[in-house]
Amino acid sequence: MPHVRIDWFTGRSVEQRRELAEVLTREICRIGKCDPDSVGIVFTDVDKENWARAGKLFADG
Repeated sequence: MPHVRIDWFTGRSVEQRRELAEVLTREICRIGKCDPDSVGIVFTDVDKENWARAGKLFADG
């Protein structure tokens, strides 16, 4: 069962999630030769003050 986890900053719309889920599922099934019912996708919203790169929070610019 393919499982995809998307961690991204808070602020994406439900419509954006729907479109991405549809496209990812279709392409995973096309490439992986699997059934759409076997594909799981989880969207995790992360506030910028909870995500850092190179020692700096994204909330700090």
